[in-house]
Amino acid sequence: MACKMYLLSYDIGTTGMKTCLYSPDDNLRLITSALAKYPLQLLEGGGVEQDPQSWYQAMLETTKAVLSQSKVDPSDIKGISFCSQMQGLVLVDRQGNALRNAFSYLDQRATAELKQGLATGLCIAGANIRKLLVSLAITKAAPTSVKDPVWKYQWVKHHEPEVHARIYKWLDVKEYLIARLTGSFIMTEDSAFATLLFNVKKRIWSPMMCRMLNVKQEHLPTIIRSTDAAGKLGSKAAFDLGLQEGTPVFGGGGDAAVIALGAGSTEPGDSHIYIGTSGWLSTMVSHSMVDPATKTAAIVSAIPGRYTYFSELETAGKCLEWVKDHLALDEINVYLDKRLATQSAESLATDLYAYMASVIDSIKPGSNHVIFTPWLHGNRCPFEDCNARGMFFNLGLDTGKTEMIRAVTEGVCMHMRWFLEVQERRLKTSPTIRFVGGGALSAVTCQILSDILGRPVQTIENPQNVGALGAALVSAMGLGLFPSFEEARKAIPTGPIYHPRSEYKPVYDTNYAVYKQLYRSNKKHFALLNAR
Repeated sequence: MACKMYLLSYDIGTTGMKTCLYSPDDNLRLITSALAKYPLQLLEGGGVEQDPQSWYQAMLETTKAVLSQSKVDPSDIKGISFCSQMQGLVLVDRQGNALRNAFSYLDQRATAELKQGLATGLCIAGANIRKLLVSLAITKAAPTSVKDPVWKYQWVKHHEPEVHARIYKWLDVKEYLIARLTGSFIMTEDSAFATLLFNVKKRIWSPMMCRMLNVKQEHLPTIIRSTDAAGKLGSKAAFDLGLQEGTPVFGGGGDAAVIALGAGSTEPGDSHIYIGTSGWLSTMVSHSMVDPATKTAAIVSAIPGRYTYFSELETAGKCLEWVKDHLALDEINVYLDKRLATQSAESLATDLYAYMASVIDSIKPGSNHVIFTPWLHGNRCPFEDCNARGMFFNLGLDTGKTEMIRAVTEGVCMHMRWFLEVQERRLKTSPTIRFVGGGALSAVTCQILSDILGRPVQTIENPQNVGALGAALVSAMGLGLFPSFEEARKAIPTGPIYHPRSEYKPVYDTNYAVYKQLYRSNKKHFALLNAR
């Protein structure tokens, strides 16, 4: 092939890894990609774990597939980087071996640790006032969620003291893989921020936060920037992957930080919506800010000196997966028998989502006033409640399955509208919202999102690869291929723009007004049914 420089990106999601190979010329052209799945382990008491070896195995499988498909010489791969799920907890020994399964960001077992560590004495927003003020002053955020990794760390201390005694370093997901590849124990600034032990002003671990939250500072790794080289590919990892020893491995970033780059949201005021397994609205800002009341904070960006004001929904695309697996099951069987008997599982899933999109497009906007709440694993923003759950509201005898499926898509989009409303109280979001992630593959979903937001929505090319694209941008910046992130943004190929249809505004305004009241009306019921 003519081009002799390539960038290899790993996008480590909640349930699978996408590995992409890019050429830095021709607008970061995607050469090829491969996907491998791995399981989430759901445990009693709200536990959610993963075997770290499954990530490494997925890396081996997808790297070999990408090399085989592209025929690229490994010596022409000049940079490796990552986009990764965040707020995992991987505890390792001195050799980088995981001491136990990794805690997923979805894990909710540390309720007692949260209450003991933060919610004692005189409280505001569920947190001790003194500790809250100290945390906000140092980290510009606060560990008020049961899903924050510091409470998982404390959970291990209380429930598995023999494991805690053997800890050498506390790593996040991509940091564990970087240690496997390079032998370096590092954490990028955005991941360090997500521990809520990071002094944002000084860009170091905060001794005061470590003391206040009872964390051993020696357990924390070296902090680097996303564009810094974490190290070079070691001989064993190079042999395992089929790559060249010594290839630079860059820090990369967590999904919330890196997907913004892939979406082209690099300038203050740029907003994007991501719908993958989880979902969020994020706006680039030039300074740190936090709204404890709505659990919205500006997290450290992969761009030095910038932040992304971030509102997260735990289950977004996961709701559509639930629909596929449950609501559409009998439809799937018919579809499989008549049309898809010879297709692969991945091809079947892709075609099935397209099939579902065509079906819901036949239903009028508003789903006949059927409303779905996408809180299948609790909710984080604009309210924090691990007991909240999904529900269908206002079903009638005339409600059909396709209306329910459309209501799920609309429910996720209405939550994004809620995020937009929350963020607009503190800043100005962009007039046109960039939309990325697997959800943006569907033109039907893009149009529904635009209608519900009342804003134009624009996609990018291959929006499902946005994390890997952002990671490639990080590598490119680390290698000096672009003079600035603003210039790198121009290399992102954009997709179509969808405009809101004014005729559907009344029905969506009505549904949205009811949607926002459903949590308040059912909070006590959720607690009664789901509190542990």
